[in-house]
Amino acid sequence: MKTDEKIYRERVYEIVRQIPVGRVMTYGQIAEILGEGYTARTIGYVMHAANTEIVPWQRVINSQGGCSTGKILLPYNIQQKILEEEGIEFNEKGRCKLDEYRWYPEDFESKIPEDNKQPSLFE
Repeated sequence: MKTDEKIYRERVYEIVRQIPVGRVMTYGQIAEILGEGYTARTIGYVMHAANTEIVPWQRVINSQGGCSTGKILLPYNIQQKILEEEGIEFNEKGRCKLDEYRWYPEDFESKIPEDNKQPSLFE
């Protein structure tokens, strides 16, 4: 792996390691924090390659409050199950309340929208 790629990935992992148990961040939220060169999609690719022993990958979800890994990981819906064990509740559509469970790093709190909502193309 190239040094630039390692640095790119490590910046993502540094944020994800800070997410407390029972809280989540979205792919887009992390991309917004990291800025230029990061997108929700690239955060997803980085998380797919994460060392699950040291990076709490399960705490990164999509902008609708759901897990994007349900159909690609075995066993089925393991990400949601792990998050439920951490105390996060999901509705019948497999979505959690982001306004309740979303976490922001301390240095990013000043940028939190007043309604604590991340814009979504699907609402």
